[in-house]
Amino acid sequence: MADLDETIKSARFDVFDLVKEFPENADTLLVDRYLVSRQTASARIFRVYRGTPPHYHEQCDEFLYVLSGRGTFWMETPENGGEFAPGSFLFFRKHTIHALPEILEGPVEFLSIDTPRRDPKDIHFVNPEDGTPESFIQAVK
Repeated sequence: MADLDETIKSARFDVFDLVKEFPENADTLLVDRYLVSRQTASARIFRVYRGTPPHYHEQCDEFLYVLSGRGTFWMETPENGGEFAPGSFLFFRKHTIHALPEILEGPVEFLSIDTPRRDPKDIHFVNPEDGTPESFIQAVK
């Protein structure tokens, strides 16, 4: 995790170079890398390896920008679903149930801004049998 101390006022990242470092396969549903991690917000990139079941976050709003890949995504209810592709921008507030049921073309990679910072353990599955924070995400340094 790239924790930026409060004295650092700026940083530059090449997200397309950084996503090249992600493994081709993973045991978890996704891997991520924090670019900035502060109490007020975090910025990270992540790759999704398999469809993600309905879940929500208790602590943060999430802003997702699609870097690569295509799939389906829904927020609030499955009836609110649709396709995403590079250039799509998705937003949902904390406590909003969301899912990525189908990957149509991979790799699926996102730039995520979370406000306030999203703790990696802040993942709550609607159906607890669908997983745990540990089975959901793996950090890449």
